[in-house]
Amino acid sequence: KLCGYLNKLGVKGPIKTWKSRWFSYDENKCHLLYYRTAQDINPLGSIDISSASFDCKAENGEGVFEIRTRSRAFTLKAISKQAMIYWLQQLQMRRWDFCNAQSRFPVGSSQLVNESLAGRTSRCCICIVENEDFLPPVKTPTEAVGLKAASLPAPQTSTALQNISLKHPWTEIQNTVYNICGSKQLWGNNGNVFDFSEFQEHPEIPDKEQEAEVEAGCRVKEGILEDGRLESRLNWIRKGRWMSSGFPGLPEEMSRERNPMDKVSVLQQQILTLTEEVKSQKELVKLLHKALEAAQQEKRVSSMYLTASEDKDRLELVRHKVRQIADLTSRLEALEQEKKELEQILSLRDSHIQELKEHVQLLMEKNHAKQEVIMALTDQKARELSDPLQEANTVTAETLNKQQEEIEHLKDDIDAYKTQNQFLNSEIHQVTRLWTSVAENEKALLMKCACLQARNCQMESKYLTVLRKLQEAVPGLPSTDAELVRNLIQEALQWDVKKEAEEGFNLNPVSEYDEYGFMTVPDYEVEDWKLLAKIQALEIKSNNLRSQEVVDKPLRDKWNSLGELSPSAELKSLIRSGIPVEHRQWVWSWIVSRHCSHPPEHSHRLLRQSQSAEHPACRQIELDLPRTLTNNKHFSSPTSQLIPKLRRVLLAFSWHNPAIGYCQGLNRLAAVALLVLEEEESAFWCLVHIVENLMPADYYSDTLITSQVDQRVFKDFLSEKLPRLTAHFEQYRIDVSLITFNWFLVAFVDSLVSDILLRVWDAFLYEGTKVIFRYALAIFKYNEEEILRIHDSVEIYQYLRFFTRMITDGRKLMNIAFNDLNPFPMKLLRNRRSVHREELEAEMRKLEQIKAAYVKERAEQGP
Repeated sequence: KLCGYLNKLGVKGPIKTWKSRWFSYDENKCHLLYYRTAQDINPLGSIDISSASFDCKAENGEGVFEIRTRSRAFTLKAISKQAMIYWLQQLQMRRWDFCNAQSRFPVGSSQLVNESLAGRTSRCCICIVENEDFLPPVKTPTEAVGLKAASLPAPQTSTALQNISLKHPWTEIQNTVYNICGSKQLWGNNGNVFDFSEFQEHPEIPDKEQEAEVEAGCRVKEGILEDGRLESRLNWIRKGRWMSSGFPGLPEEMSRERNPMDKVSVLQQQILTLTEEVKSQKELVKLLHKALEAAQQEKRVSSMYLTASEDKDRLELVRHKVRQIADLTSRLEALEQEKKELEQILSLRDSHIQELKEHVQLLMEKNHAKQEVIMALTDQKARELSDPLQEANTVTAETLNKQQEEIEHLKDDIDAYKTQNQFLNSEIHQVTRLWTSVAENEKALLMKCACLQARNCQMESKYLTVLRKLQEAVPGLPSTDAELVRNLIQEALQWDVKKEAEEGFNLNPVSEYDEYGFMTVPDYEVEDWKLLAKIQALEIKSNNLRSQEVVDKPLRDKWNSLGELSPSAELKSLIRSGIPVEHRQWVWSWIVSRHCSHPPEHSHRLLRQSQSAEHPACRQIELDLPRTLTNNKHFSSPTSQLIPKLRRVLLAFSWHNPAIGYCQGLNRLAAVALLVLEEEESAFWCLVHIVENLMPADYYSDTLITSQVDQRVFKDFLSEKLPRLTAHFEQYRIDVSLITFNWFLVAFVDSLVSDILLRVWDAFLYEGTKVIFRYALAIFKYNEEEILRIHDSVEIYQYLRFFTRMITDGRKLMNIAFNDLNPFPMKLLRNRRSVHREELEAEMRKLEQIKAAYVKERAEQGP
């Protein structure tokens, strides 16, 4: 009987405690039942072993193992490592027995067959375990496992109150009442360890009880007995008779002389003997059942043969038998053939095993030879070491004293080094703490410096704004005040940044050039424009400093965390917010490569064509090169480094797209692409992507018809999104296309400052021309209130010439473009383009007809 005390890990909220439980294995269900004590009648719960797995980890402690079922894991603890291994091995064997029995006999087979099979498979399983070398079988720890352990006191790992199961109060009450009454007959035996079913075949049971057993056995075979209730009652009857008879079968002298423990051991031995006998009898009964079934089958066939009324029926029965014999013969031949094949496989395996044995023998011989060589070398080395030892014994006492002094000196040095090492470690620790503190202070000072610098930018911007207002009022000021104002403006615009850098300090927070070489304060001829550009640069610098920690740093972290790019709503949102300088080249290259196939060295092959024949657009390209991005140091002079690259890119495109060739404005698009992408080939394909994919057809043709269509579409959107501003323009007869036409043609190049321009281009390359419409409307909305305050057409035109220089907050402009102007569907944009294109083409045809009629009329009139 597999049973014994184990400690079970219980959980009470956040507290885990060990509780002592009596565990008993149920062979019928392959469940491990557990009770509070061995005397309890009702289990507190059970563990399904049939589909469970077992695990034991050294880090959990000695004797601790786990049983994992499909629903939960049980943590148990044995009193020793030997007991734990024994439990695990026994549970493995019983799981194997149960699973093997289930696979051989389906559910519903007789109990007799199952028990017989269980005994046979257990012996087979033990043989299997004994043959495995993974873990040798453990001797049964009788002091901790088995029936003997039930008589021992339960090990207490906690108080009696803590050992009570609060999850099963009714079961605890039943067990307590039963223990008080002291009789399990009141409740029946529920499969606890004290099961004396082994004595059911004892010969000294009275005749009436034997008859009851025979009757119960017949009912079991007929399927009437359920849940083992009658068998349990018979067991208790037999047990009472056997115990009341004074343990029959034992000699009287032994019963008088032996102590109770000896009697128990003798009884246990007798129980085991009887159990083996019962198992053998059950095997015999099973064989007899099979023989009886075969005889009954033969009898039924013979009866059918004898009761057949005609020879024809008998002949058919004989033929059926002949067919069965032929079938069995063929099956026998197949089995013999399979047997021969298996014998051949076995012989091959035997030969292979023999070869392996010979190989192993050869390896053992080699190993033996190596060991002999090692032993010889070891002896030689020992002799070699013994010689210096003998020489060392001859060293004089004076030499030993010197060596002892050296050793003492070395020990002193070691102590000194230890002390020095401890000191240096403490010093490193202190220096590290100081460095950390200094780094934190430096970070705080940098943030404070950024805030002060932003505030300084704002103050200087306000100062320049005041000077600009005073400049407007100069005609009404006295001559001395007017001269003072002009001097202050000159000082503000002519601050020598290089001189400050040479002297080691910089009071001007605005650098001369940005990351891409654009001048932060362009050198305009009009002094008022210079002042506005300086004010705008200061405001942009202030906004960037203030948003550096709050906005820019989180965005940079998101960009740094991106892996391989793929189109998504998150990427679209990030691109709209602006691509950081360090990622812009990579992202632009990815956007262009998605829409344009890149034959290698395509632009260089096109340039080789220009060597043999000059393109008609070469002259116009040469004229436009010096006028390209004059406020950028990379294009400001004919000797600038990017001028030759720009020439080659424009020439390659003119050969690539002969329908367009070259159009004024393409030089600015290619220049911006070169500044960001740097390589000529990448800039060439970026220009191709803009002209052929993003912009509609005929946008850069000779007639610029699609560009004119977009101006009409923009006026429609302006009247819908900004009706007050549109009414204001109509009142003063302002044609906004005079200002916006160049915006659309070159995507705001030379109209917006570089910081805002490149953010517009980020979204423009990813989403298309809809972005240009959004930002054009956002620019007017950004300055709407200022425009509405002007009530003169000339002043409005003057303001519109430089009002893009009044934009200082790129984040605000972006929010207006992508949030305040929603919805902005692309389908509506396409529909309106189609409608206005038809109207414009009709107008152009009408003009052509008028022109032709006029020419015809002049021709008829003569000179």
